[in-house]
Amino acid sequence: MAMKSLLPSLWKKGETPSKREEEHPFYSLQREMNRLFDDFFRGFDLEPFATMEDRYAGFTPSIDVRENDDALTIKAEIPGIDEKDVEVLVSDDSVTIKGEKKEEQEDKGKDYYRLERTYGSFHRVIPLPKGINLEKVEATFKNGLLSIKLPKTEEAQTKSKKIPISTE
Repeated sequence: MAMKSLLPSLWKKGETPSKREEEHPFYSLQREMNRLFDDFFRGFDLEPFATMEDRYAGFTPSIDVRENDDALTIKAEIPGIDEKDVEVLVSDDSVTIKGEKKEEQEDKGKDYYRLERTYGSFHRVIPLPKGINLEKVEATFKNGLLSIKLPKTEEAQTKSKKIPISTE
């Protein structure tokens, strides 16, 4: 193989090297092995700095929404946050939960001093169906669990009707 065939700048117009990289069997084997390892380790967070990235990526509380005949209940898990750092806003079509998490860890030893501060805010918007009585919405906060009870209006409670199913 001539040295000229390895340098693209020396190829004549329309000329290609004798064997392209993607046609080489070892390159395709390497690509396939990389894909297998990527698929296998996906979700394990084995990157060397994954824990540091997670710490600074922000905080998103887990939300649980349940509906029954007379109300809609939203529960948000927000551990490590005081109730004064959480705000709940209700409008005709959504509930917004906002908050700010502040964490400080201090560690003193004989020969060292370590202080870590972490700050982050979160913002979740949950869409609401029509027929929520905004005047009677209640929110409680206990042990890192925020519960919001959104009662339905009388009209919304009686609006649904159970339809019997017949067989043929």
